[in-house]
Amino acid sequence: MLIRNETAGDIPAISRLVTEAMLLLPQATGTEARIVERLRADGALSLSLVAEETGQVIGHLAASAARIGNQDGWALIGPLAVLPAWHRQGIGSALMAEALRRLRTTSRGAALVGDPAYYGRFGFRSFPGLFVPGCPPDVVQALPFDDSTPHGELIHHPAFGLDPQA
Repeated sequence: MLIRNETAGDIPAISRLVTEAMLLLPQATGTEARIVERLRADGALSLSLVAEETGQVIGHLAASAARIGNQDGWALIGPLAVLPAWHRQGIGSALMAEALRRLRTTSRGAALVGDPAYYGRFGFRSFPGLFVPGCPPDVVQALPFDDSTPHGELIHHPAFGLDPQA
C-alpha cells in the first residue's frame, strides 16, 4: 500500500470513496464528499492524502486549518474514509500516522470530531472546555504537539457547514 498526496486524477475516486465509506456511519449527513470538494476549491486543504493499492484509491484523509478559541495553528482532520471492503486492514491507521507525522512540522496540534475509542489510539482526547456547538463533548478531541491545553470552540472552515459562535 502506498500513502501519497492526492493528484487531480484521484478526485473522482476520492468523492466516491468518501460517500461510500460515510454511508456506514449513523451520523453521516451525505455531505462529506462535498466538504472535501469545497475545501479543495477554496484552497483550504492543508493535507489530502490517499491510500492506494494496485492503482486503486482505497482510503483518504483530509486536513484543513483550524483555530481553537484564540489559538491559531491547529489542523482539523476529517473526513478520514476507507472503502468498506478494506476496513480493519490498517489503512485508516496508516493514513492517520502519515498525517500526524506531516502535521507535526506545520501545526501546534491536530483536532477532530470522532469516535473516542478509535481516535484515542493515536493520542487524541477530549479536553474540558474544548467544544463544537451541538456535538457531544467526548467526540470533540485534540492532540497537542506541545504542552498547550486546547480550550475554547474548535473553529473550522465553513465547508463543514457549522457556523462558529466566536
